[in-house]
Amino acid sequence: MADTPAEELVQLVDEDGTLLGTAPKATVHTESTPLHLAFSCHVFGSDGRVLVTRRALAKKTWPGVWTNAFCGHPAPGEPFEEAIRRRAEQELGLEVGSIEPVLPDFRYRAVDASGIVEYEVCPVFRAVAASDPRANPDEVAEWAWSDPADFRAAVAAAPYAFSPWLVMQLDALAAQGD
Repeated sequence: MADTPAEELVQLVDEDGTLLGTAPKATVHTESTPLHLAFSCHVFGSDGRVLVTRRALAKKTWPGVWTNAFCGHPAPGEPFEEAIRRRAEQELGLEVGSIEPVLPDFRYRAVDASGIVEYEVCPVFRAVAASDPRANPDEVAEWAWSDPADFRAAVAAAPYAFSPWLVMQLDALAAQGD
């Protein structure tokens, strides 16, 4: 008998980030999404270019929108670094290293055109990949390596073409001189 994959859980938190419990990921993202724990990761190549991805068209929120390399939710008890490595492999077929926090206190709330809410305590990390992605088409429609300055300029010129969390993250990184 084949193993059935475990249901993916997200960690619900209060305004102070204190764990309140868990809920199935499949039921959390709605028009009244509770605050929960997530992470966002910006991936760089060894040449300094940044990986940008376009969300798959079948994604529940912000389908087809360009964003940072990937995001995810740590499983209960899973350290961020392990969750980042797991999600990089699942979403992009990538091994990442040199993982470091760049916006450890980032959090946001955004509402998709469909009314679905993202409401997350979402520390932002930077990582390095040594190879090109082998993207999972259920997660990523396309990807590209970009010069960081060109990427920031594109986001500034057309923020509506990018995920709201990416726009907010780039603003926060610029404010801290990154």
